Amino acid sequence: MKKILLAFVVVIISVHLFAQYPQGGGANKGGKQMPAIGHIYGKVVDSADKPVGQATIVLVQNKYDSISKKTKQILFKGATTEANGDFDFSDLPLFGLTMKISAIGYKPYEEKISFQMKPPTTTSVAPSSDPSKQTQNFSSMMGALDKDLGNIKLAADANQLQTVTVTTTTSSLKMDIDKKTFNVDKNIMSSGGTAIDVMKNVPSVQIDIDGNVKLRNATPQIYIDGRPTTLSLDQIPADAIQSVEVITNPSAKYDASGGNAGILNIILKKNKKTGYNGNLMTGVDSRGGYNFGGNFAVRQGKVNLTAAVMVNDRKNLTKGTTDQLYHYDTLNIKDVHTFQNTESKNNGAFMFGRLGLDYFVTNRTTLSLAAIRVHGEFKPTSESDITTDSILNDGTLHYAGSRISNGSRTFNATGVQAGMVHNFAKDGEQLTADGNFFSGKNSGDQMYLNSNYDANGNFIGTSTQQQISDGTNQFLTIQTDYTNPLSKKTKLEAGLRAQINKVENDNQTYNIYGSEISKVPGTEIAYHNDNNVYAAYATITSSIKDFGYEAGLRAESSNYTGVLNDTGNFTHNYPISLFPSVFLSYKLKNRQEIQANFSRRINRPNFFQLIPYTDRSDSLHITRGNPDLVPEFTNSFEASYSKTYGKNNSFLASLYYKHTTNLITSFQQLEYNSVLDRIESINTYENANSAYSYGAELTSVDYVTKWWDFNLNVNLYKSKINTENLTTFQQDALLSWFAKWNNNIKLPHNFTIQLSANYQSKTNLPVNTGGQQFGPPQSAQSASQGYILPYWTADIAIKKTFFKNQAGALTLSMNDIFRTGASEQVSFSENFYQDYYRLNNPQLVRVNFSYRFGKMDVSLFKRQSKNQGQGLQDASQMGGTR
Repeated sequence: MKKILLAFVVVIISVHLFAQYPQGGGANKGGKQMPAIGHIYGKVVDSADKPVGQATIVLVQNKYDSISKKTKQILFKGATTEANGDFDFSDLPLFGLTMKISAIGYKPYEEKISFQMKPPTTTSVAPSSDPSKQTQNFSSMMGALDKDLGNIKLAADANQLQTVTVTTTTSSLKMDIDKKTFNVDKNIMSSGGTAIDVMKNVPSVQIDIDGNVKLRNATPQIYIDGRPTTLSLDQIPADAIQSVEVITNPSAKYDASGGNAGILNIILKKNKKTGYNGNLMTGVDSRGGYNFGGNFAVRQGKVNLTAAVMVNDRKNLTKGTTDQLYHYDTLNIKDVHTFQNTESKNNGAFMFGRLGLDYFVTNRTTLSLAAIRVHGEFKPTSESDITTDSILNDGTLHYAGSRISNGSRTFNATGVQAGMVHNFAKDGEQLTADGNFFSGKNSGDQMYLNSNYDANGNFIGTSTQQQISDGTNQFLTIQTDYTNPLSKKTKLEAGLRAQINKVENDNQTYNIYGSEISKVPGTEIAYHNDNNVYAAYATITSSIKDFGYEAGLRAESSNYTGVLNDTGNFTHNYPISLFPSVFLSYKLKNRQEIQANFSRRINRPNFFQLIPYTDRSDSLHITRGNPDLVPEFTNSFEASYSKTYGKNNSFLASLYYKHTTNLITSFQQLEYNSVLDRIESINTYENANSAYSYGAELTSVDYVTKWWDFNLNVNLYKSKINTENLTTFQQDALLSWFAKWNNNIKLPHNFTIQLSANYQSKTNLPVNTGGQQFGPPQSAQSASQGYILPYWTADIAIKKTFFKNQAGALTLSMNDIFRTGASEQVSFSENFYQDYYRLNNPQLVRVNFSYRFGKMDVSLFKRQSKNQGQGLQDASQMGGTR
């Protein structure tokens, strides 16, 4: 079925090419044109590997002569090599070409050129029956028809005859030895949204009500194009994303930081084909939000330019309650019960822009430069009704109040990426070097108006507070990687990396009484810190028949220095640690494969977790760092089995186990404040003795019929944190499961429906952030002392394509159709209990329109002008010389 479908698409697109085919192109006996979409390049050298410039290269093609009734060779294209020996030909037919090279003093060289397109590999997923997806898959295959012929030596030897073989693969789910790649380019559910909406439909990934992402119940690191970023998921437009790489157990090639979490690598869209193309888009939602933007790409000769600008306006609405109970059991106070009912709005917009330039210095060397700019302005507001009951030994005191907050928040992020890629003449040998710099600035101004009432409802008075914040953060990453195929089946990879981070923040809290403004004592936070990580790695990958392996070792050292309120330095130096990784795979019969892997990782405490400062700027959430924290180390094991069956359906089953020592976890403790003469609940961090988690994950991709396909992901897991060193009160291990089901349904008249559903059972709160933090935590929950109650959601999207080549698309979508996506979190300790409930933007409806323009799909490949093609044809009498 797969080969039939592929052949059908080839025929359709070949017919489309008929009117655009260059006049210099050949034809078969029937007079029908063949598609001209191949690309070859290489270098001509002598026997000493010195370049041969001004060598004549001609491509001749067999053509049927209707007069003589015989097949003759005619000149298809011709050129001379550059001074460095380079040559380059594009727009070539799939077969029937012969390349002839001649130069003074050298023997003629002749080579047959042909391109062979192979069906997807057994680890790939078959193309969808959706015509738009078929076109996308075929376009991807066309982009792979790009062959480096290497160094061609001219000598007195016999002519060398070789055949060019091009292998292509297409998939929506690709499984490599150390990662899984999900193509989300055609995900209509996320149209007009952000990366948060994209992640909702990526198997293995969970998104909570705040947009926080989890991978197997732990927070992963977020990368953009393989490098860390200061951007959050809600600052990346969904329409800018090409695919997402899910790396559940990173190998030695990746950062060892992150503890027991993995990596989500977001790949942005880029232009890889000659020609020009673009996309315009706009949309609105039912809450008055809107989005618009576009992207444009052009590639001509040695230059590839891409540009994208997108604006996203959002109006978020969240309603929730917080129910807290503190048990003090002191001489005067037994219990304090607080109930808070809150409605929050966050209105604002952000702009995302990206400009990229690739310069092809030679056929094997490419220089790249890209810049990203993000600007956002938001105005968060909230209204809370608060009641407090203090149960005393001699009675109960009842208070009521309200809190109204209004503020503004602004952020700016700038990123610059520069890179070099050099492909050696040896197939697969490559050297890369790149630098990535991301810088972010943020500022905030929030006003809080508190109104208080007594037990009888009589007004007591008001108080006003203002919080002003200002901060910056910078990421600089410098990295170089080298790949050397030692043999046909063995390759060596090695690299060096330096990551330099700087964070600065200044927070001030003021009391306002009429026209008088005064600082609140003990609430000022001004800090900056430098955090540096240096690393080197090496991996060896090879195979013996059907058995493959990758073994690697990474060495990392780090240090950071911080200053808090100009009171002194906090310095930590971590010596070199080694992080091994091993990945094994074995291919079985009938399109089956098994894999097993192991890795060791580290999670170092960040500056905010370490500073011994008590932050009382929010009386409902008092925090303090712990300078005695030490890094946590995690050993991860994973085994998987994959099977491609039936009509290229795919099944993947994984078992995993993670064990962490000195786990960094949030922790709550009661403490008496002698200045205020009251007992307070302090949210801090501690090293638990250890923690473990294990589970099984199943992923299935099924093409049920020509019009219906789906993917199903189920994750069953259990986790436990050992806090015997912290308290005698421990939370039991909890068995939980998570499921995600995404459906694609093709209807007549170019309609497509996507239906998705998610279910999360009762589960422990995430262990920790797994990465760098740039401010205080935003909730009082403790990973070792809490859980999340079950919830489920369902989303739907409908898409209609129209215009020529289906260039226009109109999408209608709704999230949380049944208003069931509320989040309810419970945290507790020996003296504390909290129930935290929220519902965010249920039943949000979006309408989006997009329009593609330019030379799309196969026609993106540059073709010669008719005059140039005719000129080459007229020169056919030149034969093999020039």
